[in-house]
Amino acid sequence: MICRPFLTWLLWALILCVFPTQASAQVAGSLVIAGNGPEHTTIEALARAFEKANARAYIDILWEEDSNPVQLVKTGRAQIAMTGTEDPTLAVSQIGWDGIGVVVHLSNYTKEVTKQQVADIFSGKLKEWSELGGPDTKIVMIDRPHNQNIREAFESQLGITGKIPTTAKTIGEDDAVIKAVVGTLPPLSAVTYVSLSTGLSVVANGVAVRLLPIDKIEPEIPTVRDGRYSLRRPLLLLSKKEANPLVEAFTKFALSPPGQAIVGELYVAMPSK
Repeated sequence: MICRPFLTWLLWALILCVFPTQASAQVAGSLVIAGNGPEHTTIEALARAFEKANARAYIDILWEEDSNPVQLVKTGRAQIAMTGTEDPTLAVSQIGWDGIGVVVHLSNYTKEVTKQQVADIFSGKLKEWSELGGPDTKIVMIDRPHNQNIREAFESQLGITGKIPTTAKTIGEDDAVIKAVVGTLPPLSAVTYVSLSTGLSVVANGVAVRLLPIDKIEPEIPTVRDGRYSLRRPLLLLSKKEANPLVEAFTKFALSPPGQAIVGELYVAMPSK
């Protein structure tokens, strides 16, 4: 006679064979995500959370300041590029928004600027802060590297692609660029642009900088979310258009409630559907 516990075990074994559990249906394999911008912390957190939920998946983060994430995907060295601009040859999924904050020294009393004035500043048309109702100091531009996605989005948003003077000082690291603004004193006064999450953080920590309102709109999470603060960039995951279950699973996770909670820690999560 076969005992009841054995029959119960056998029944569950058959059910698991016919209807796999979520664990057995998890994706498996390795994935490389490339980037060079300020989203490293968020992508790292998403990757580790995804791995925890998918024990047979491994994600490697390739984050180099001088890299070209989109090109790495095209050449097969990475499967996903974290960027802020689309590429017509690649599939794209947006996972959030980031404002672009225009940063000046705390002593710069310029009240606000328009989006067009920001474009005029960074294309070299405006030379003095007094032209904007600010102090009688010379405008010193601090630019970001050409390959960084924030630079691409900033130029595109303002319609000044290729127009930022080559004489502008270029700094990659956020910490270094903020220090450069703080350390530039009259008769000079510096201006730069950073991820809004970085700008809000340094202001909250008492660093001697401020973020300029644009078109009378304060750079804040709610104004970025609803589009009133128009100087913003999408957070995009780019990948090859060919089907890749691991890429699709990671993208789906990034857009899930747990993934969006991680995105929302530093950036603006996508509106709930």
